[in-house]
Amino acid sequence: MNETHVSSPVADFTAAQAVAAGTDFAELKASDAGLFWVEFRPADGACRIWCWQHQQARCLTPDGFSVRSRVYEYGGGSFCLGGDGLVFVNERDQQVYTQALDHPQPRPLTDDSRCRYGDVLWHDGQVLAVEERHAYTVEHRLIALGHGSCEVLAEGADFYASPTVSPDGQRLAWVEWDRPAQPWTFTRLMCRQRAADGSWAPPQPVTTAQASLQQPRFDHANQLYCLSDHNGFWQPWGEVEGRWKALPAEPADHAGAPWQLGASTWLPLGPTSYLATWFDAGFGQLGLRAEHGPVERFASAYTRFRSLAMDAQYLYAIAASPISPPAVIAIARDTHQVSVLAGGAEVLAAEHISLPQSFHCGRGAALAHGFFYPAAHSKGAPPLVVFIHGGPTSACYPVLDPRIQYWTQRGFAVADLNYRGSSGYGREYRQALHLRWGETDVEDACNAVEYLAAQGLIDPRKAFIRGGSAGGYTTLCALAFRDVFRAGASLYGVSDPTALARATHKFEGDYLDWLIGDPHQDAERYRQRTPLLHAAQITVPVVFFQGELDAVVVPEQTRSMLAALQANGIKAQGHFYEGERHGLRKAENLAHALEEEWRFYCEVLAGE
Repeated sequence: MNETHVSSPVADFTAAQAVAAGTDFAELKASDAGLFWVEFRPADGACRIWCWQHQQARCLTPDGFSVRSRVYEYGGGSFCLGGDGLVFVNERDQQVYTQALDHPQPRPLTDDSRCRYGDVLWHDGQVLAVEERHAYTVEHRLIALGHGSCEVLAEGADFYASPTVSPDGQRLAWVEWDRPAQPWTFTRLMCRQRAADGSWAPPQPVTTAQASLQQPRFDHANQLYCLSDHNGFWQPWGEVEGRWKALPAEPADHAGAPWQLGASTWLPLGPTSYLATWFDAGFGQLGLRAEHGPVERFASAYTRFRSLAMDAQYLYAIAASPISPPAVIAIARDTHQVSVLAGGAEVLAAEHISLPQSFHCGRGAALAHGFFYPAAHSKGAPPLVVFIHGGPTSACYPVLDPRIQYWTQRGFAVADLNYRGSSGYGREYRQALHLRWGETDVEDACNAVEYLAAQGLIDPRKAFIRGGSAGGYTTLCALAFRDVFRAGASLYGVSDPTALARATHKFEGDYLDWLIGDPHQDAERYRQRTPLLHAAQITVPVVFFQGELDAVVVPEQTRSMLAALQANGIKAQGHFYEGERHGLRKAENLAHALEEEWRFYCEVLAGE
C-alpha cells in the first residue's frame, strides 16, 4: 500500500502521548474560598479535586482517594462545597466524605456498602444527594444526610436528579422520572414548599407539559427556572410574572443529553437574564443574555463549553477548541479577557493539527451531521476512519481530540459523525432513532463515506468504522448488514441487544425498548438487528477491546462475538483489560488499544 497513508511528518506523536493529552475536567464550583474542580489524569486513572486560589492551583485530594460517583453507572455531581470545606463521593466505596480545606484527611459521612451517592449539594448543615440502594432491587431516593441522620426528601419515582434549594431556603426543587422514560425523553420538575413549622409540604409538579426538563435553578429572587425541550430545543423556561413560560433564547439546544448528573450549561440571573452555552450547527457558543439588549458573547475562540460558574468578576467554564484540549478558563466580565487556569496545554503545533470541517450527508429527513478531519500530508485519496460515538443519545464535538489527531498524523482521514439520534440538534433530531437503532445510524455512517468519496476527500475502498459502547453496536451492524467498510473496531460494543436487555443496569433498563422495541413482542426485529446472530454476514476483519469489569456491556457478549467470527475464519482479535469497566480509563490500556487498532488497520491495508 502507499506508505504515506500509515506515516506522517509527525508520526512520533505516539499513542502514549495522545492518551497523556487526555486530561479532563468537570464540575466547576466558585466560592469565596476559590474556584474548585475535578481533574482526571489518565496517568493514574484517578479523579482529584483542585482549587485555584491566590493565582495558583493546588490538589486537595489525598492519595488513596478518587472523586467519582457511580450512580446510574455514569455518575456526576461527585462533590460540592459546604461547611468549612468539601463534600465528595469516593470512587472506591461510593461513600460520602467531608474534608476541611485546611486538613487533608477526609472523614466518612456515610457507611453503607449497599448505597451509592451522587448529585451532592450542601444546604443548611445537611448534604442533599441522590441515593442509589442496591438490595433485592435497585432503588433511588432523594435524601438529606447529616452526621448520623438521613432524611428522605423524595421517594417513589424511579429516578431523581438535580436537587436544588432556593436562596431563602423555602423551596426545594428537583427532576424525577419513571420507567420507561429516559431523562432525555420525559421528566418532571417537582417542588416542595417549606411549611410554617419548618417541615416540607408534599411535593407538587411545577409544570404539566410533556417534555424533557433538566438543570433546575433558582435565581437570587427565589424564582425557579429550568431547561425544557417543550418547544423543540432544550431552552430556558421559568417563573416569570406568575406564569411558567419560555425565556427569550436562541433556537438551539442549551445542553446535551443528561447522561451524567451535575451538568451546568446555564445559570439564571434574573427574570429573563442568564448565562448559557448553546450549540450552533454543532459548535458551542457562550453568551450572557441581559433583560434588554443583545446577547453578550464570550470566548469565541472556543467551540465547546461545560460546567459554567461565575462570581462578581469572572465567568468560568471548562472549554475546548479545535486546537486546544479541555481547559479551565476564567473570563473577565468587564474586558472579556480569557485566562487559562488549568489544562489547555499544546498537544501538537497548530500547523500540524487537522481542523474539523462541518459536513452534512443524506437528504431531506435523512440528513445527518458530522465533522471531517483531513489526513495529514496524504498523497491521493486517503483511507477513512468513521468515528461513531456512544450513547447513542450523545454527541461528538468540534474540539481537539488527541485520538483523532493520532489517526490523521498517520495518513488517515477521520469523520466524526453525529448520526440522527445524537443530541445537540433539537428534540426531533434526537428522537429520530426511536425504534430505528441499527438502521438509521448505520445508514448515516454509510452515507458519510459516500458523500466524502464523492467530494474526492477519501478512498471509499479503504473506509473503516469504529465505535465504543452503542457506537460499537452501530459498527457491528454496519459490518454485518452493509458492504461499505473494509474493517472495524468495537470498543466494549453491543453485539447482542437481547442479552444486553437482560443484563444491563436500571438506568438503561428500558432504553432498548425505545431504541428497538419490546424484546418479546418485537423479537423478530431484535433478531434482524443482532450482529451476533448474523456473524456469518461479516466478511471483513474486526478487532475488539473490552473491560473485564464492564457492567453495561458484559465481557461475555464480546467473547461470544469474537468466537463466532473466528469460527467463521474471519480475521478477528480481542483485547481484554483487567480492572477496567465500561470505557477504558488507565493510560497504559488506552494507549495499547489505540496503537493496536491502528496496527490492525495497517495489517488489513497491507494485506491488499
